[in-house]
Amino acid sequence: MDETWELTQMTRIEVVISGEDVAVATDLFAEAGARGFTAVSNVSGLGHRGHHQGRLLFNQRDALTLLTVVLPADRAGALLEGLRSLLVNRSGVMLVSDTWVSRPEYFR
Repeated sequence: MDETWELTQMTRIEVVISGEDVAVATDLFAEAGARGFTAVSNVSGLGHRGHHQGRLLFNQRDALTLLTVVLPADRAGALLEGLRSLLVNRSGVMLVSDTWVSRPEYFR
């Protein structure tokens, strides 16, 4: 990473879950100290359970949602444990990666 960009390294966690699990996941985000997140409802995709259409009208609980949260790496551990516990008996996928942000104060 070019140091002249003045970016700060953080952890990005993306999770695709059923709409009925969104409240649990966002509560975990808050407990981890996340200052915000992005939610994209009605996502489509192909996974272990086949193709999932994202266009379920009037039923957000059955639709898949993509949640993205960015936070300092030292806060990610507890959140990852909580999300892994949530996904043990539920369908969904979690992706974790290093990311760099230009305004770290938004995430601390």
